[in-house]
Amino acid sequence: MSESTTEREIDRPVTRHGARRSRVLVVHSSDEMYGSDRIVLEVVSELVSTDDLDVTVWLPTDVEPGRLGPLLSELGARVERHPLPILRRMKLTPGGFLRLGRDAVRTLARLQGRHFDLVYCATSACLPVAPLARLVGIRRVVGHLQEPWGAKDRVGLRPLARACTALVAVSRSVLGASGLAEDARAVVVHNGVPHRSRDLPAEAPAHPRPHYVVASRWNPHKGHATLLRAWEKAGCPGELVILGAAPEVGLGVDVPELVARHVSRPETVVVVGEVDDATPYLQAADAVILPTDTLEGFGLVAVEAFSEGRAVIASRSGGPEEVIREGETGWLFDCRDVDALAHLLASLDVATLAEAGKRAQQAYLDEFTPERMRRRISAVVDGELHGRAAARSLAVAS
Repeated sequence: MSESTTEREIDRPVTRHGARRSRVLVVHSSDEMYGSDRIVLEVVSELVSTDDLDVTVWLPTDVEPGRLGPLLSELGARVERHPLPILRRMKLTPGGFLRLGRDAVRTLARLQGRHFDLVYCATSACLPVAPLARLVGIRRVVGHLQEPWGAKDRVGLRPLARACTALVAVSRSVLGASGLAEDARAVVVHNGVPHRSRDLPAEAPAHPRPHYVVASRWNPHKGHATLLRAWEKAGCPGELVILGAAPEVGLGVDVPELVARHVSRPETVVVVGEVDDATPYLQAADAVILPTDTLEGFGLVAVEAFSEGRAVIASRSGGPEEVIREGETGWLFDCRDVDALAHLLASLDVATLAEAGKRAQQAYLDEFTPERMRRRISAVVDGELHGRAAARSLAVAS
């Protein structure tokens, strides 16, 4: 096949019935496999399964190639890496803004020659692409808000979000924090994750004392210090396994140093680090802890825990409050409240956690499967491409 033929086929993709396929560009801000990355994988999986869509994914070149790109390619998406105008807190400096502007100009030129029908900005950090897409005449742009915005964030992000023709927020908390809750273009679609185990585990392992796991990036706001101080205050009441790693881009914390500083019985805390699959650790635990100190957009690990029949202890940080039913599928405490978290850790036993885990598993099946999320995302995209009103109603009602 000649190069010119290949280019013509890319420019004019068709369905197996000969109709023109709509060209969708998904722009994402990282190449890892944490929360937002896993949601992008589900979104792209849904889009490529539709015969009338041709899907391209742009990943940034300011991060090292990771695990997400190959998985997206396996799904059938065309994956490309380009310098992209991605908003990162560590790069909001005079030099960083110059590079952002340079990457925006390059992205604008690249968009002009590709004739996309719809651009999907997969995180808030990708929103600078939205006005660029509109400038080159792309009529449909979807923004997926996966992160809560602070007051300063809203100043810069809301004008970019207004370039979108549809907005998806992962929680009511995230939508409220954006200041766009009354925007008719916005819809809340809770995240869903696949259940990775072959069989739904009926019972948690038998432990004399509770075993907990915490799985997140080691960012300062994720609450590791709060958790470890509470762990010590509760008398180190079992075993605590810590998964994750400091982020490749952005601020991180030294979790092993926090353990050494705050915990008098370090043998009760196992720092595993980053793992390819957290499922075995979730299954080996009695419950999951999500101790975020600030706002949490959704808390995907809570739903992952639910899928494995594990209850969740989380801070009242926004998203988790929409997932956890207090005292039924888990427990909530105020952000940074070491005493409250310590009280929970000291008072909960294995049997109580197991009963809450059974209810959590049912909540997952009822509300947080990937099929439910994908159906609603598909409705938003279909609504933008073909008929907004009817499809948006499906997205809201599903």
